[in-house]
Amino acid sequence: MNPLDLPEGTLFGADNLPYGVFSTPGSTPRTGVAIGDHVLDLAAATGDGVHATGSLDAFLARGPQAWAAVRAQLVRWVTEDAAAVEPHLLPRDAVTMHLPFTVADYVDFYSSQHHAENIGCMFRPDSPPLTPNWKHLPIGYHGRAGTVAVSGTDVVRPSGQRKAPADDLPTFGPSRRLDIEAEVGFVVGVPSDGPVTVDAFAEHVFGVCLVNDWSSRDLQAWEYVPLGPFLGKSFLTSVSPWVVPLAALEAARVDPPAREPAVLPYLDDAGLRWGLDLALEVHLNGEHVSSPPFAQMYWTPAQQLAHMTVNGATLRTGDLFASGTVSGPGRDQRGSFIELSWGGAEPLTLADGSTRSFLEDGDTVTLTATAPGTGGGRIGLGEVTGTVLPAR
Repeated sequence: MNPLDLPEGTLFGADNLPYGVFSTPGSTPRTGVAIGDHVLDLAAATGDGVHATGSLDAFLARGPQAWAAVRAQLVRWVTEDAAAVEPHLLPRDAVTMHLPFTVADYVDFYSSQHHAENIGCMFRPDSPPLTPNWKHLPIGYHGRAGTVAVSGTDVVRPSGQRKAPADDLPTFGPSRRLDIEAEVGFVVGVPSDGPVTVDAFAEHVFGVCLVNDWSSRDLQAWEYVPLGPFLGKSFLTSVSPWVVPLAALEAARVDPPAREPAVLPYLDDAGLRWGLDLALEVHLNGEHVSSPPFAQMYWTPAQQLAHMTVNGATLRTGDLFASGTVSGPGRDQRGSFIELSWGGAEPLTLADGSTRSFLEDGDTVTLTATAPGTGGGRIGLGEVTGTVLPAR
C-alpha cells in the first residue's frame, strides 16, 4: 500500500476529489481532479477520451454508476497506489482553470429565510417581510446561461436605467449599487424529460460549486416590478472552477430547518436529509467580512429541483441551479452587501478604517466554503473570485 503524500490538513484529500477543467501552456483543456496541492490529469491517468474533451459535459451525462466507478478508482489511487498517478500530477498553481461544464440553463432561487426577511424589511417596511407565497414554494428566476463565467473573470460594472426615489424620471449610467450574492450551485448531469421527484435528486445532480450572483441593486430596483430580475442580474454570474461530487458531501447532509406550514406533497422531502452543512466565507480585498451558514437554508436543493421541473420542464446536462443568497441571523452571517450595510444605512467598516455600502471599482471579492468530510476532517469547495472594473 503506497498512498499519496498529501499536505497535512488539506481540503482536497481522498474524501473530496472535485472535478474541474484545466490547461497548461501549449496544451488543450482537459479534465482534472484536485488532490492536495496538485491536479491529476484524468485523461492521462485513465486513458478515457471523455476526460480529454475540454468539458465535464460528456462525463456528467454518463450518470451515477459511471460517477461512482471513477470515484472508486480515484480513491484507490490516492490511498493505495500512488505510483499509478504520480506521473500525471501537476502543481495546482501552475495550471489555468476553465469553466468546467457548458451551462445549458441557469436558474437562481431565493431560499434563505433570513435573506428574504432582510430584503423584505428594507424594501417593504410597511408590509410583512415575506411575500405570501414564500413558504409554499421555492421562488426563483430563469437567468442568463451565457454570462456564467469561471472564477477570476473580471466584473465590469454594468450600466443601465436607474431611478432613485427622489428622481422624477430614470437616468442611464453605471450602477452605483453593485453587490454580491454568496450562493451554492448544483450541477445537473443526467437529463430528464419531465418532472423529477425529490427522492430522485441524486440520480440527476452530479455535484456542487460555489456561485457569486453579482447584482446591480439600483438597476434591479427599477426594473424588477412586475417580472423580476433582468439586467440587474444578467451581466455576470461567477462559479468556482471545482465541482464537488455529491458523494463527497455525505457527512455534510443534515435535516433542513423546521418548516411551517406543511409543504405540498411534491415538495415533501422529509427524511431525505438534503440540507447541507456548508460553511461559507466572504472576503473583500482579502479581509473576512461574513460567514454565511448554508445549513439554515429553508428550501433544499431536492425541493428546488422538484419545483423547477414539476410543470414538465426538462433537464439538460449542464443545467445549473443556484440556492439564492445564503444568509444567517447574525449581521456577520449575511451573504450580500445590501444586507451587511442595511441598504447603505449602516456602512461596513473595514480594518483599514474605510467603509463600504456597495462595491467600488478595484474591489476584489472572494467566496470560499468548507464542509465536513467523510474522513472526519473538512473538505473544500475551492473559491470563486472577481475584481470590479469600471464601466465601459
